[in-house]
Amino acid sequence: MPKITFIGAGSTVFAKNLLGDILGFPELAGSEIALFDIDETRLKTSEVVAHRVAEALGAKPTITATTDRRAALDGADYAIAMIQVAGYKPGTVTDFEIPKKYGLRQTIADTLGIGGIMRGLRTIPVLLDMCRDMEELCPDVTFLQYVNPMAMNCWAINRASTIKTVGLCHSVPHTAGELAFDIGVPLDEINYVVAGINHMAFYLKFERNGEDLYPRIRQVIEENRVPDYNRVRYEMFKRLGYFVTESSEHFSEYVPWFIKRDRPDMIEQFNIPLDEYIRRCEVQIADWEKQRVALEGGAPLEVHRSVEYGSGIIHSIETGTPRVIYGNVANNGLIDNLPDGCCVEVPVVVDKNGLQPTKIGALPPHLAALMQTNINVQSLTVEAALTGKREHIYHAAMLDPHTAAELSLDQIWSMVDDLIAAHGDWMPQYH
Repeated sequence: MPKITFIGAGSTVFAKNLLGDILGFPELAGSEIALFDIDETRLKTSEVVAHRVAEALGAKPTITATTDRRAALDGADYAIAMIQVAGYKPGTVTDFEIPKKYGLRQTIADTLGIGGIMRGLRTIPVLLDMCRDMEELCPDVTFLQYVNPMAMNCWAINRASTIKTVGLCHSVPHTAGELAFDIGVPLDEINYVVAGINHMAFYLKFERNGEDLYPRIRQVIEENRVPDYNRVRYEMFKRLGYFVTESSEHFSEYVPWFIKRDRPDMIEQFNIPLDEYIRRCEVQIADWEKQRVALEGGAPLEVHRSVEYGSGIIHSIETGTPRVIYGNVANNGLIDNLPDGCCVEVPVVVDKNGLQPTKIGALPPHLAALMQTNINVQSLTVEAALTGKREHIYHAAMLDPHTAAELSLDQIWSMVDDLIAAHGDWMPQYH
């Protein structure tokens, strides 16, 4: 049976869902599960929950929990990362509050923008430390990477480590489900092909039995049925002709057109939830104690299969059962009109041979051009992380679409200086 290591297992709810998915496969029900986290209290909760999930499914895994990362990784066949370096405080709060002093507002701040840049700079070194442990302790491991900023993280790992990795995100199946609901077509009848970069990939094909379903999506606009939470993406669909995978609140901060401090009417028009990630974190923190008691308590624990790809990858590699997932991998000849080596999101066939990405060819040129604006920022952030050169942080912020649309060069330089200073020991190489 495989050894599966959860890195950041204190993300209890996410770990519970993935464990339920994994142990729900009879072929994986006896797996060795190693839970690792630096927070002993949360780790203990996750250990209790893991045993309860196994009990609910009638599975008999071996479960261990440790704050020793090397022990957790030793001999692992699969490692799953679900960490947040610097946490909500000080990390996320810093990413929002300092830019706000300059008039730069964000919604999620975990993928691109100045928040995504800073999150990448404090996360990449930690992931590379893990990879160095893996190179020594489990060199053949498959590293399933759920941590944002996904594209930056995976790009850095692919450049600086020999560990096999794939970035996993649920935006493709979630958005497909939302569109299926909007157009009234059962999801299981829809076939689609998606390609691009994480959080900015597009449905190149969206059809049922050979019938193009894009006209039905256009009808949603024509009939004024656009959901309030999704106005940004439908606006982009109207302009681009293709629907993007990531949510409206995310997408609004990847481009220069929606969040304008001198146009508050646009925030209202497109229903953009500023500081949304802060709000979500506060709600989760307020609810955590209640959740912890419920998860650790004796109440029945419901286990349902999620849309996450992680368990399917493990199952396919272990059993040879072929399946297609969407993964974030190095662009080694997969998308012709995006840079070699950048991180792209494409269909990936998984079986006994492991992860086999699908060649897409050339994307529609306007979609590739839009992605390139984000890839520029990713590239320079990765360069800063791997070289320790502070100047590339300024360059990444300069080229960020939303930041550049709102701030002058002097403001960008000053904001970056303030952010680096506020990060202190979280980013020591830049001081």
